[in-house]
Amino acid sequence: MAEVRLENVTKAFGNLTVIPDLSLTVPDKSFTVLVGPSGCGKSTLLRLIAGLEKPTSGAIRIGGDDVTRAEPSKRGISMVFQSYALYPHMSVARNIDFGLRISNVPKEERERRLNEAARILALEDYLDRKPAELSGGQRQRVAIGRSIVRNPKVFLFDEPLSNLDAALRAQMRVELAELHQSIASTMIYVTHDQVEAMTLADQIVVMNKGRIEQIGTPMDLYDKPASVFVAGFIGSPKMNLMPGKAIGRPDIPTVGIRPEDVEVTEGDGWETKARVVETLGSDTIAHVRVEDVGEMTVRLPGHIRLNDGDRLKLRADPARQHHFDADGRRMEGQTA
Repeated sequence: MAEVRLENVTKAFGNLTVIPDLSLTVPDKSFTVLVGPSGCGKSTLLRLIAGLEKPTSGAIRIGGDDVTRAEPSKRGISMVFQSYALYPHMSVARNIDFGLRISNVPKEERERRLNEAARILALEDYLDRKPAELSGGQRQRVAIGRSIVRNPKVFLFDEPLSNLDAALRAQMRVELAELHQSIASTMIYVTHDQVEAMTLADQIVVMNKGRIEQIGTPMDLYDKPASVFVAGFIGSPKMNLMPGKAIGRPDIPTVGIRPEDVEVTEGDGWETKARVVETLGSDTIAHVRVEDVGEMTVRLPGHIRLNDGDRLKLRADPARQHHFDADGRRMEGQTA
């Protein structure tokens, strides 16, 4: 079992508290993503789990064992960083099995683990190459292979795709999802990219200023954001947020409407014009300003052709509204 539990964990650097009393359970074999803006505490939390930082108070358990004060090497974890950190003078094979060599793992077992990792990551044809001969995606797979051969209880990923271009990031997202399916291990992944979170995770932890705003599946967070913060962070383009009185609901402090829940209408609606139009093929994204409502983003089907400056009427689906109270928390009993 490789469940990870953080119990009332705090972390302070001098007088600055970056993690105030946080508790979290990462289920065994889950792919859990810690997501949030820069400075929200997600990387600090990952470093606490890894043992690279010690908590100021609280307990950390991995597989039921208390590892709060244990060294990283004693925690049964393996970490993949943003930088590949490969040895440039070594072959792919030597980079992957280097940790096994210095741990005096027998040659036969070492080769078995190396070959298995190379098979999983489609690196069989590259084992004799040096890192300089590889693409960015291949180098990241080598870094992951170095973790796989250690047979860890938990894989930790710290923004591993941020150095890759857009096409490679998309490819590596698929490969990471397939890796999780094939080895069925607990994975904890840190990113500020909510697209990565939505496409990879079976559990997302949204963080804000060292605290957990919401935990749930990707669609839980998308369909029922617990706060204005989550509503504005999860989703691309992000949710439109406006005062309730602007749409005739003075009893509701804040109303949220997803861009795809706004449509062009011939009947009653907001009269506006497209300030900027992004034509993406499958979608058309229109940025508009509505009087008394403010800035809005609208996601329309790609076959709807708009140009900057075109006038249009918009209608928001009242059944898809999200309502938030004065503290920015989700209100119960709403239709969405």
